[in-house]
Amino acid sequence: MSNEVIDEKYLGSSLDDFLKEEGILDEAELYAAKARLAYEIQQLMRQQNLSKTTMAQRMQTSRAAVDRILDPENHAVTLMTMEKAATALGKRLHISLV
Repeated sequence: MSNEVIDEKYLGSSLDDFLKEEGILDEAELYAAKARLAYEIQQLMRQQNLSKTTMAQRMQTSRAAVDRILDPENHAVTLMTMEKAATALGKRLHISLV
């Protein structure tokens, strides 16, 4: 058995509580939202058997722009671009405040 020291401050707390205490909860949630959108778009492209090139043609943009959409770490993608991606896949982008 290990003799590791456990920080009791975080024992039993949630990940959200930890991230909030570290001051990075909002950033983590935004990262997760972009990653989720990128994943959903990638899955829809797979289901529809669309290449990045075809997706770019449907969006009337470049393949590099599609790469940025699919990159979960690229946060410079605009809502307009995400809506164009959704439309190219026969979907609508829905955003709400909670």
